Amino acid sequence: MNPSSAALVVFICCCCCCFWEIESKYMVYDTSHKIQGDKINVHLVPHSHDDVGWLKTVDQYYTGANNSIRGACVQNVLDSVIQALIDDKNRKFIYVEIAFFERWWNQQSELLKNKVKELVNTGQLEFINGGMCMHDEATPHYIDLIDQTTLGHMFIKREFDQKPRVGWQIDPFGHSSVQAYLLGAEVGFDSLFFARMDYQDREIRKSDKTLEFVWQGSKSLGSSAQIFTGIFPRHYDPPDGFTFEINDVSPPIQDDVLLFDYNVRERVDDFVAAAMAQVNVTRTNHIMWTMGTDFRYQYAVSWFRQMDKFIHYVNQDGRVNALYSTPSIYTDAKNAANETWPLKTDDFFPYADKANTYWTGYFTSRPTFKGYVRTMSSYYLAARQLEFYKGRNSSGPNTNALANALAIAQHHDAVSGTQREHVAADYALRISKGYAEASELVASSLESLTSSRSSSNQEQTVGVFQQCPLLNISYCPASETDLPDGKSLVVVTYNPLGWKREEVVRIPVSFDDFIVTDSNGKVVESQILPIFNASLNMRSFHVKAYNGKSPSSTPQYWLGFKASVPPLGFSTYIISKAEKSDTSSTLSTVWTSDSTSSNETVVVGRGHLKLHYATNEGKLTRYINQRSLVEEPLEHSFSYYSGHNGTDQASGAYIFRPSDTFLVKSEGQNAFTIVRGPLMDEVHQQINSWIYQVTRLYKEKEHVEVEFTIGPIPVDDGVGKEITTQVTTALKTNKTFYTDSNGRDFIKRVRDFRSDWDLQVNEPVAGNYYPINLGAYVRDENMELSVLVDRAVGGSSLVDGQIELMLHRRLLYDDGKGVGEVLNETICVQNDCKGLVVQGKYYIRIDPIGDGAKWRRTFGQEIYSPLLLAFAEQDGDDWKNSHVSFFSMIDESYSLPNNTAIITLQELENGKVLLRLAHLYEVGEDKDYSSIASVELKKLFPNRKINKVTEMNLSGNQERDEMERKKLKWSVKDSSEAKKIVRGGSVDPEKLVVELGPMEIRTFFIDLDYLRMFGSERKDANRA
Repeated sequence: MNPSSAALVVFICCCCCCFWEIESKYMVYDTSHKIQGDKINVHLVPHSHDDVGWLKTVDQYYTGANNSIRGACVQNVLDSVIQALIDDKNRKFIYVEIAFFERWWNQQSELLKNKVKELVNTGQLEFINGGMCMHDEATPHYIDLIDQTTLGHMFIKREFDQKPRVGWQIDPFGHSSVQAYLLGAEVGFDSLFFARMDYQDREIRKSDKTLEFVWQGSKSLGSSAQIFTGIFPRHYDPPDGFTFEINDVSPPIQDDVLLFDYNVRERVDDFVAAAMAQVNVTRTNHIMWTMGTDFRYQYAVSWFRQMDKFIHYVNQDGRVNALYSTPSIYTDAKNAANETWPLKTDDFFPYADKANTYWTGYFTSRPTFKGYVRTMSSYYLAARQLEFYKGRNSSGPNTNALANALAIAQHHDAVSGTQREHVAADYALRISKGYAEASELVASSLESLTSSRSSSNQEQTVGVFQQCPLLNISYCPASETDLPDGKSLVVVTYNPLGWKREEVVRIPVSFDDFIVTDSNGKVVESQILPIFNASLNMRSFHVKAYNGKSPSSTPQYWLGFKASVPPLGFSTYIISKAEKSDTSSTLSTVWTSDSTSSNETVVVGRGHLKLHYATNEGKLTRYINQRSLVEEPLEHSFSYYSGHNGTDQASGAYIFRPSDTFLVKSEGQNAFTIVRGPLMDEVHQQINSWIYQVTRLYKEKEHVEVEFTIGPIPVDDGVGKEITTQVTTALKTNKTFYTDSNGRDFIKRVRDFRSDWDLQVNEPVAGNYYPINLGAYVRDENMELSVLVDRAVGGSSLVDGQIELMLHRRLLYDDGKGVGEVLNETICVQNDCKGLVVQGKYYIRIDPIGDGAKWRRTFGQEIYSPLLLAFAEQDGDDWKNSHVSFFSMIDESYSLPNNTAIITLQELENGKVLLRLAHLYEVGEDKDYSSIASVELKKLFPNRKINKVTEMNLSGNQERDEMERKKLKWSVKDSSEAKKIVRGGSVDPEKLVVELGPMEIRTFFIDLDYLRMFGSERKDANRA
């Protein structure tokens, strides 16, 4: 044996001796470390982002079903996490999606519930955000955001007596100013965290150390509603190499010295390096690592075992301090650092994660679902009011199912339109079931409210009230029925707004010889209009898809009549067959242009507002308001963008990436039809085989209503299409336009510009699109053009003087952002499947500069809260004698100020009344209405004794004074405010008058004693 071989034998023998002398033993890891002021503190925040529906339905995600799509089971996550927390008191976890947690909670034993309550009380388990879902921020209406957050917060308060402190919007695809000030500061949050932001903005903020800042989302409320905000340096997952789900590839710490791959030193060095890299892009000595991502912790020990080891060994190393933490602990540490933070205003739209990849397509994706959510949202608001009037009944029909369905529909992969089609159908089914129960409540409430005391012992002549959820497609069996001799149709019109409304009600009927009277027997002006084939064709197919069978009859006409409805109340109208001697409904006249029409102008409109059309082109040319003396050229047109199909980045459910733009030209001879009558004029235009448009002018209104029917979008040429409409004027708007934030504040936009950095323009169309929930407007020195919408859409002003809206999308390629399915919606009847048809409305008005806000705010509320219609038949004409035919909840001499709205009126399960009042105007928005508003509660609740009024935070889980006392103070750079912030004062318990400053929303719990209502006694509202 040579010397080298002998040496090797000796070395191996020595190693073997050492190997057998070292023993593997049980390790106790020290995870008790707290913050250390003299070190970099790495806050490890364990979390799982659990989408409330996306690739799978809510149920499938919860139970772990359909795992061929995605191996995700939220039930496993919660089971596993809770046990891991019980095993070690130092571990922490945050949870967000209460829709999942409430379901899990209801399935647990009392023993385990008590253990979980202890985890919550000690801070091991913390609820963050606390809504039913992590809502989208682009496409929901602010009332929906408030409702879904309130639902979750009240569950947490009821079960755990806890109040979430932090907003956690880590996954939505852009972030709104309403989220910052309303769903953040006004809820009582101390901070807000998110991950997604424009890639250009992120790099600049990392360089400038401005990823954390104080956000003032409202120019009206300013610093009184600001919130500390943090953006993660990358995504909402850990740094590379620190993910520890069972199948993840990150190297675990191997600290058993018997293992050949012992790597404690190497992994500690990796940890410190990652920490120092993050320290270089943030301020103070505190950084947060989000330890988790989508549907993680299904086997929680695999994560906690590694974090236990990292905390133990990193702190032994001593270069940085690692600790289990939560966003609340992190926020307190940032606040204690006494740093001066940069200031952020406006919002974070649009969002692009790289060049040519703007997430602006989802502003419009699944437009019919967006419309359905908005329609049911307004119905839910009205149903809660009626439930309050009648009195909540725990054993009867209620609004709970609709509330829960609408809550999860606000999820950032629900109303956004970015879910798979079978998931969209599941959301819609849930809402439909919720509506079915709520409609029973509405019908029974109206039956109760219309029942007269004098007829209580008599046989009622009215049957169950019917409603028409498919009225938008001309289907209403209640109004289409033939009325036998002696029978009449009773129409009850309910107004959920706080001011009187006078509107034209339109219902389909089968005959043209009707007379409409009010409850006093006075003839009401009415008009008969033809129903055109475009409407009937859509009706036939979609009714069959909805009901499983075709409608049994086909109405021939629309009946329109003028209704006058009191605030928060109803009026009743009687429709009867006209006798020869009666003054029946006026038949509309119909005129159709043809190819021989000369180059003339035809004028449409019976009131102050007139539209001019060129007969030879079939084109709108001019807008004239004889009252306001506005006269402007006006055109509206349709175009489509061909969706980019390239492999580098396609247009899809999330992404809007157009290739080319094509004007949609009228097919045929540019023919159009004008329908005229005493209440309204209509212009019908078949733009092409798949776009139909009705332009409607009401005699007593000063805006244009445009009803569009689009689809099926043809794709047999292999090209996906994104359909837009343009409203064009000659206004000189200097690249500037304004869009709303979730239906509240309007934000100034400038084409190809960002206020926070110098924008590198690479997508001049998609990069200038913004979400629109209420509307958009442009203005110059003299005029302003406003366009309001009936659902969430995307829009822009790509040309001065013009507003563009995207109304429908049908695409043939997936955009590669995770949904894994093309946005190619179809509707099927048996085996007959067609591309989706969308029907909707938008509204146009031109005003002298400074006058447009009144219409935008007032009519915007009326769009959101249309009149609710209910139908019944009666024998004879004794309705007035046997029923209450006119009712208003509020004092008959009172209506809400024109600048306020009731956005919530609801009797809670504990008997208290939840009331929310909203000021509708911003500071400086209107010369008359951007001022303090006052609401008299005594007149809002006549015939009731108000025992106590308690002001709450926005979500109703703590008193407002308590929230203000606990609010953290932040030092802000350049924080001087030009205008004084105006808010309402405290409510005097004797006068009971609520004041609201511009853009202020105030929330109250009210204890009421019910006196006499409709001739009957009601029990105390505080009953158990």
